[in-house]
Amino acid sequence: MASLRGRVVVVTGASGGVGRAVVRELGKQGAKVALLARGTTGLGAAAVDVGAAGGVGQVYETDMADYEQVRSAAERIETEMGPISVWINTAFSSVFARFVDISPEEYERTTQVTYLGYVWGTKVALDLMGPRNQGAIVQVGSALAQRSIPLQSAYCGAKHAIQGFTESVRTELLADGSNVKITVVQLPAVNTPQFEWVLSKLRKHPQPVPPIYQPEVAARAVVFAAEHPERKEYWVGGMTAATLMAQRVAPALVDRYLARTGIQSQQTDEKPPSGVSNLWEPADDDTDYGAHGTFDRRSTGRSPQLWLSQHRRPVLLGLAGGAAAAGAMALLRRR
Repeated sequence: MASLRGRVVVVTGASGGVGRAVVRELGKQGAKVALLARGTTGLGAAAVDVGAAGGVGQVYETDMADYEQVRSAAERIETEMGPISVWINTAFSSVFARFVDISPEEYERTTQVTYLGYVWGTKVALDLMGPRNQGAIVQVGSALAQRSIPLQSAYCGAKHAIQGFTESVRTELLADGSNVKITVVQLPAVNTPQFEWVLSKLRKHPQPVPPIYQPEVAARAVVFAAEHPERKEYWVGGMTAATLMAQRVAPALVDRYLARTGIQSQQTDEKPPSGVSNLWEPADDDTDYGAHGTFDRRSTGRSPQLWLSQHRRPVLLGLAGGAAAAGAMALLRRR
């Protein structure tokens, strides 16, 4: 896909966390960004961020769990901003708790927002892009889409569902010879406000499992994927790569390891946040949470693995060339 400058890009979950960092990065690219989320304060601030970075941001307050709201927002976007070139799904909600402590209503709501929100976004995007035979859909995924951990059964289940759903849609697009592309970006633990506003039933404050990355790392990967959507998926962070490879090689060993470490590693020694949860209502009607969470001092803003992922072909060619040169030198020495 060509440069995103001047193109219409939809970002769901745009008001905070990874979504907020993504819209800032898109602003730097000069994109026209349609901002979808619940709440008003975070969305308004996100629109300002896009404009300050050099793009154009427009707000569309939307509950991604409601298909009719998503479809209506997309129709308005095309009328007011122009044809949608890229649709980025990143909106989610969840519950930090053991499975037995989550109510059926809480589990259902998490699934509606986190899984069906991606389904509805993808369906609406394809309905618009399909007749034009062009466009890209980026699913912001997670290492937890392929390797589940304790205390996050609702989130892990939804992310696994997104993975399976996306693979099915991708094969259908390939079978049709469509120029609409769909790709996934698998993220590591990221320092976002989710650990302040996701419904938690834990005794201690939830935290991302170290190593932790800043949301700007994720944003750069997502925007790169939007510009290069031909690849099936991208992995961000060395731990993501290590986790997914370990899951393929020895999943039962990973089960036992996480049974020993997974619960404690997701909690700090501090008391849990109280009074804030975005499961049923937006958490940012009166507060702009921004992109970062409270773990800045423990987070890194760089990922060498991401650079390698983005430059995979020249790196492999370089390694192959180096191996060939080494082989030639060895032959010369024998003569």
